[in-house]
Amino acid sequence: MSNKKVWFVTGASKGLGLSLVKKLLNEGYSVAATSRNLSDLSKAVDTHSEQFLPLAVNIKNEESVQEAIEKTISTFGKIDVVVNNAGYGLVGGLEELTDQEARDNFDVNVFGSLNVIRKALPYLRQQQSGHILNISSIGGFTGSFPGFGIYCATKFAVNGFSESLAEEVRPFGIKVTIVQPGYFRTNFLSEGSLVVPKHQINAYQNVRASQDLHQNELNQQQAGDPDKAADAMIAIVQAENPPVNLFLGEDAYNAANNKIAFVQGDLETWKELTTSTAIV
Repeated sequence: MSNKKVWFVTGASKGLGLSLVKKLLNEGYSVAATSRNLSDLSKAVDTHSEQFLPLAVNIKNEESVQEAIEKTISTFGKIDVVVNNAGYGLVGGLEELTDQEARDNFDVNVFGSLNVIRKALPYLRQQQSGHILNISSIGGFTGSFPGFGIYCATKFAVNGFSESLAEEVRPFGIKVTIVQPGYFRTNFLSEGSLVVPKHQINAYQNVRASQDLHQNELNQQQAGDPDKAADAMIAIVQAENPPVNLFLGEDAYNAANNKIAFVQGDLETWKELTTSTAIV
C-alpha cells in the first residue's frame, strides 16, 4: 500500500474540487471523489486508475455519506484528508429569497459538510491523525456583497464551526484548515452553480447590479487559477503546522485585510462605549 495520503473530496465533478482531484491523481495519491451524479464525475475526471474511487453521494443524507466513508476505507484502508468542497452560490436580496431557498443553501453548504465531518471523525480519531479542509469563501470572512447575504451566512457558519472543530480535534492529532478563496476561474458563477431567486424585486438595484456583475462580467474572467489553488491545498496538507485560515487569491488577501481594518476602526472609534458596560 502506498504511504501517500488518501483523500476524500466532495463536490468533485466541477470547480475547485475537480481541479484538486485531477492534480492529486496526477501526483499519485489515492482519491475518493463524490458527486451527486456518478456519470458527470466519471466523465469529468476521465480515468480508470485503481487510485480513483468515484462515488455517487447525497451529502444531505447521513446514510449516503456513511456508505461513502465506509467504501473509501474498505477500498484504500484509511482516510487521511477530508475536503468538504460541495456547495453552491446563491445571489438574491434577503427580502427576495424564500425560506426554502435559504434553507436549501444551508442544507448543502453547512449541514452537508457537517454530515461528512460527523461520519469521518470516528475513523480519524481512531488513527489519531487526519486533516479536514473545509472550503469556505472570502464571503465567509466579509459579507459586504449585496445579494450574497444567505450565501455569506452559510460560509460564515462554516468558518465558525471550523474554528471550534479545530480546537475540539486538536488532542487527537487532527488538523483543520478553512480554505477561503476569492474569485477563481471555474464554473462557480455559471448556471447550475449560482442560483438566483425565483421572485426578484426590481427595487433592489444594487442586488441586480451585483447579480449582473457576477453572472455576465466576472464569469470566466476571474483572476484565480484553480490548478494553483489545488497546489496550495496539497501544500497545506504537507505542512507541519498548517494554518487554520488559508486565504487564496490576491483579491481574498486584500478583502480580508480590509475587513480587519474596518473592524479595528469600529473597535477603536467606539472603545469608550464598548468598555463602559462593566458592573461597578
